[in-house]
Amino acid sequence: MTHRQITCILCPNGCELDVRYAGTPTSETIDVDGNLCPKGLQYALEEILDPKRTLTTSVLVQGGEQPQASVKTAEPIPRELVVPAREVLRSVALDAPVKIGDIVARDIYSTGVDVVVTRAVPARA
Repeated sequence: MTHRQITCILCPNGCELDVRYAGTPTSETIDVDGNLCPKGLQYALEEILDPKRTLTTSVLVQGGEQPQASVKTAEPIPRELVVPAREVLRSVALDAPVKIGDIVARDIYSTGVDVVVTRAVPARA
C-alpha cells in the first residue's frame, strides 16, 4: 500500500491529509483522511491522479525600463510540463511596452493554457 501525507492548500485550514492507495491509484481506490472540508478530498484526488502547478517565471523585454517582465500560466498546467514550458519561455523576448495581461505564449506545450504578463514594463524613454 502506498501512503503519502500532503497539505491541502485549497482553504485556510491547511489540513494534513493522509492519502493511501494500493496499486495504480484511481478515484475509487484512494482513501483520504484528515480533511476538515470536502475540498480536501478533491485536492488529494487531483494531487495524486493529475497534479498541476502554475508556472511563474520571467521573460526578456527589449527596449523597456526593466530588462524582464514577470509572467505566469493563466491556469495550472500538468506538473511534468512545468520545466519544459519554462525552457520554451527562456527563448521569448518581448518588445516594450508590455502590459499586464498581454499573452506571451498561446497554448503553452499544447496544454490549452496561455502564458500572460503579470508586470507591466513601459518603453524606455
